[in-house]
Amino acid sequence: MSRSVLLLLPRLPPRWVGLARRGLGAWRRWSLWVLLGALVAGVLVTLVWLAGRYEASQVQDRLDRDAAEAVADLRTALLRDVHELRALSSPTGTPLAWEGEASELLSRRHALARLEWRDAQLHVRLQALSPWHGMPARGKERDGAHSETGLACNNARRLMGPSYASSYFQPLPIGVGAEMMELCLPLIDGGRVQGFVVATYVLQSLLTEVVAPQLRHGQEVSFTEADGTRLALLAGQRRGSRVFTARQLFDLPGNALVLRMDGWHAAPSVFPNVLTALVTAMSIALVSVVLVLVRDMRRRLRAERELAEALALRKAMENSLVTGLRARDLQGQVTYVNPAFCAMVGFGAAELVGCSFPPPYWPPERREDYSRLQHARLSRQASPPAQGYESLFMRRDGTRFPVMVYEAPLIDAKGAHTGWMGSILDVSEQRRAEELSRTTHERLQATARLATVGEMASLLSHELNQPLAAIASYASGSLNLLQTPDGAPPAAQDLADVQEALQRIAAQAGRAGRVIKSVHDFVRRRARTREAVAPQELLEAVLPIVRLQARKLQVEVEVEVEDGLPPALCDRTMVEQVLLNLTRNAMQAMEGQAQDASAASPLLRLRVRRAAGGAAPRWLEFGVADNGSGIPAEVAQRLFTPFFTTRAEGMGLGLSLCRTVVEQHGGHLAHAPGAGRGTFFVFTLPAAPVADASFPTT
Repeated sequence: MSRSVLLLLPRLPPRWVGLARRGLGAWRRWSLWVLLGALVAGVLVTLVWLAGRYEASQVQDRLDRDAAEAVADLRTALLRDVHELRALSSPTGTPLAWEGEASELLSRRHALARLEWRDAQLHVRLQALSPWHGMPARGKERDGAHSETGLACNNARRLMGPSYASSYFQPLPIGVGAEMMELCLPLIDGGRVQGFVVATYVLQSLLTEVVAPQLRHGQEVSFTEADGTRLALLAGQRRGSRVFTARQLFDLPGNALVLRMDGWHAAPSVFPNVLTALVTAMSIALVSVVLVLVRDMRRRLRAERELAEALALRKAMENSLVTGLRARDLQGQVTYVNPAFCAMVGFGAAELVGCSFPPPYWPPERREDYSRLQHARLSRQASPPAQGYESLFMRRDGTRFPVMVYEAPLIDAKGAHTGWMGSILDVSEQRRAEELSRTTHERLQATARLATVGEMASLLSHELNQPLAAIASYASGSLNLLQTPDGAPPAAQDLADVQEALQRIAAQAGRAGRVIKSVHDFVRRRARTREAVAPQELLEAVLPIVRLQARKLQVEVEVEVEDGLPPALCDRTMVEQVLLNLTRNAMQAMEGQAQDASAASPLLRLRVRRAAGGAAPRWLEFGVADNGSGIPAEVAQRLFTPFFTTRAEGMGLGLSLCRTVVEQHGGHLAHAPGAGRGTFFVFTLPAAPVADASFPTT
C-alpha cells in the first residue's frame, strides 16, 4: 500500500501529497503503538492464562492428594478390620462368645453388614447381622463354592491371607438396595486353613464412615468400576461451575475398584491482583535474601569466634597435659607433639616435627627393631594393640626410660586415614613403685611364713590324729587276733588277718610321714609335686578307715564314681586328708541316729563325677553327703573360720585346712543343704591332661 501511494504522489497535487505523507507517518506511529499494546495485552493475557492454569493445577493437585489420602484411609480401615476379625474368639470352642464379639464389632463398624464363620468346606456355621442395615440372612444362591464368596475364599486359601470378592447389588427389605463387597479371611492353625471369616461391606456406608469426615465442601466421592459405572456415591454440596475430577485405583487382593473424587470450584479471578502479588513477592524475596545474608554473616562470625575459643581451649588443654601426644603421618614422620612429650624426651618441637627418620628419641640399640615394627604397622600388616604396648625411649642426655604407647588411627573430617595419633605415658615411676611393692610383698610373705611356724604344732596334732588312730585300731585288732583263750597258736586265717593289719599299720605310718612332710611344705610354701591320680584310687585309700568308723557308728556307706573319668591332678596326701575330714564330719553329724527309731537310717554317700564342661572336663567334682541334722544358719556363716568348732573335743582347723588345700589346687569347696535332710559338701579338683604324669607347681 505504501509503495502504491508513493507511485501516485507525483501525479497528485502538492497539497494532497503532503497530506498523504503525514497520514503515512501517523499510520507508522499508530502501528507501533498497536504492536506495543498487543504485546502488553498478550503478556497480560498470558499471565492471566498462566495464573488460571496454575490455580487449576493447584486445585487438581489438592484433589489428587485428597483422593490419595481417602484411598490410604480406606486401606487403613480395612486393615484394621482384618486385625479385629483375626482377634475374634475361635468359634469351635465358644460359639456364644464369637457371636457376642461379632455383634459388638458390627455395632461399632457401620460399614459392616454381616459377619459369618464358615468351615473349611465354605459351609456357614455361625453368622451375625448388623443392627444398622436390616440385612436379611444369606440365601443359598451365594453359598456355593463357585459364587463370588466361594471364589474369594478359594483365593484367600491360596494366598493364606485376606481376599475380597467382586461387588454385587443387594436388595434390602425396605425397598431399596445397596452395593455390597465381601471379605474372606482364612483362619490358619498349624499352617492349615481351619475355616473362614466372611465380612460383608456396604460400599456406601464404607464411604460415609471412612471418607466423609475428611471430605471438603464442594466435593463428592464415589466407587466406580473400570468403565466408569458408579457403585456407591457420597455427594457434597456443589459450590461453583467448574468441576475437577481425580481417580485413584483402589486395588485389593481379589478385587479392584476405582475411587473417583469430583470437586466443584468457581472460575479463578486473579487478574486484579497478579501484578501486585508479583511485585509483593519480589519485594518479600529481596528482603528475605537480605535477612538471610545478615543472619548468615552473624552465624559465620559466631562460628569463627567459637572456633577460636575452642582452638584456644584445646591448646591450653594440650599444654597442661602430663601425657605426651604425638601425631605421625602415613610415612611415619612426626607431624605434631605437645609440650609434655617434648619435656618427656628433652627435645624441642622444632627438632621433632618433620625430622629425618629415625627419630632422635629411639635408643640406637633398638632402632632396627623399631624400624621393622613401624614398617609393618604403616604397611597395615599389623595394627597397634588396643590396650597399648610398652616401649623404651631415650632422652637427650642418653638415659633410657620405659613408656606405655597407645595409638589409634587419625581420621580427618572426610573420613580418610591420614596417620596415627599416639598417647605416651612415662611409666618409670610406676615401674619403681611396682618393684618396691614386689620387694615389700616378698618380705611380708617371709614374715607370714615365719608366723605360720607357730601353727605347725597344732596343725600336725590335728592332721596326725586320724592315721595314729587307724594305727592304734589295727594294732588292737592284731593283738586280739594273736591272743587265744587256751594259749594255742593262732589259726592261719588269723595270721593272714594279722599280716594284713600290719600292712595297714605300715601304710598308715607312711601316710603319717607324708602328712608331716605335706604339712611342713604347706607351712613353708615350698613347691610340691602334684601327680595324676585316678579318683577311684583316692577313694580306695580312705575307704578302709571310713568303713571302720562307719561300722562303729552303724552308718551305711555308698560310693558312686562316674565311668570314664580322667585322673585328678593333685597332691595325693592332702586330698586324702580332705576326704577323711569331710567323711568324719559327716559321720559325726549322724552319730546316735541309728538308735533313734523315728529318724532315718544313717547314710553316707561319696560321689565323683565330671564338673560342668562337657565330655572332656577341666575339673572333677567330689561330693560327700549325709542325712544328719544339717547345719544351722548361724553356724554356716562361721563354718570355715579357723579354730571355730561346735564340738568340745574339736580344734576348729579341719574345714579351714580343707578349704585351703582345695583352693591351693585351684578348686572350690562349698556346702549346701541336702535333698531331704542333712548336708552336702562338694569340692572341685583339676583334671590332668592325658599325657601329664606330674609337674611342679607353687
